[in-house]
Amino acid sequence: MTQHSASPVHPFRLLLGAGPSNVHPRVLQAMTAPLLGHLDPHFLSVMDETRGLLRHVFQTENAVTLPISGTGTAGMEASMVNILEPGDACVVAVNGYFGQRLSEIAERSGANVVQVPHETGKPADPDRVRDAVVKAGNVKAVGVVHAETSTGAGTPLKDIADVAHEAGALLVVDAVTSLGGVELRVDEWGVDVCYSCTQKCVGAPPGLAPLTLSPRAMDALQSRKSKVQSFYLDLTELSSYWDRRAYHHTAPISMIFALREALRLIAEEGLEARWERHERNASAFRAGLTAMGLDVVADAEARLPSLTAILSPDGVDEAQARRHLLDRHGIEVSGGLGPLAGKAWRVGLMGHNSTRANVLTSLGALEDALGEQGYETQAGAGVAAAQRAYLGAD
Repeated sequence: MTQHSASPVHPFRLLLGAGPSNVHPRVLQAMTAPLLGHLDPHFLSVMDETRGLLRHVFQTENAVTLPISGTGTAGMEASMVNILEPGDACVVAVNGYFGQRLSEIAERSGANVVQVPHETGKPADPDRVRDAVVKAGNVKAVGVVHAETSTGAGTPLKDIADVAHEAGALLVVDAVTSLGGVELRVDEWGVDVCYSCTQKCVGAPPGLAPLTLSPRAMDALQSRKSKVQSFYLDLTELSSYWDRRAYHHTAPISMIFALREALRLIAEEGLEARWERHERNASAFRAGLTAMGLDVVADAEARLPSLTAILSPDGVDEAQARRHLLDRHGIEVSGGLGPLAGKAWRVGLMGHNSTRANVLTSLGALEDALGEQGYETQAGAGVAAAQRAYLGAD
């Protein structure tokens, strides 16, 4: 007879990386609710409430607003495979790792992709995108990352939406690191397709990808000449489940319970108050970094409230510093991606984790990790600067 050890006890981590983030106790409690069938009448009412709350967070009236069963990359893929057909022209602004991924998925969908490259830490430039759209001609979609998770740079969307619509194209937006923590107004700004994830600013565990499509995007989907290449991510099939309750796949019941509770917390806090909270804590955190002599990757005017990429100083092993934070302080931060691999840390202050306490704790722990490697800074300088920033904001 096989002997089994006692149930494992997992360590607690303060998750201040690029995601996932820690979640509110109410969200964890929601996941322990009894399972229901995915066509149970009570669960269908949960689905309806969840969709309504998602529309509020996206700031949209789009009928097709739902969570895809899968992580943020599933939302990215669903967006592209539903909108694009083989031979379509697609222009993608690439200002980081995830802009590159969006471009690759568009190419795998059969599109003729035109990349618009940008320097690391810069927002996407509407003029560069316009030039590429005009040159390409007859563009089906323009893709852009609202909050580039690899660099901590945010891109204003309204001007790029105007560029897309002037050309008769759809605007596809990656809001993985912005939804629920950074100002986002899908209808007002003219976004046609927008996807995100649950484990960052939304404040739930990973496993779902909120997605919304405008009527213009739905018209494009319904006028396709070929079937969507993915059955699982085909929004015409998924809509039959979410709208008409026909079986498509078994929904992740507990994850939808968690998402609903996270969205209820957002509604209780107030969406604009939540945006302001993220901005206030990020500003204090960056003030602390400056006082410690550390440089932020993103341009000053483009820095995100949800995630900050920090350049590792000369002579400091960034991986060793991350290990020190994990082993000595129980804090997880992320390393760099793409050209920033081995050169930067990415610190997320997202959702439930965007708090004054976490800002001050992380700055003190980072000072300790850097000091271990001989990086000299005035003791407590980062924490003191953040506290002054809070006093000025208060």
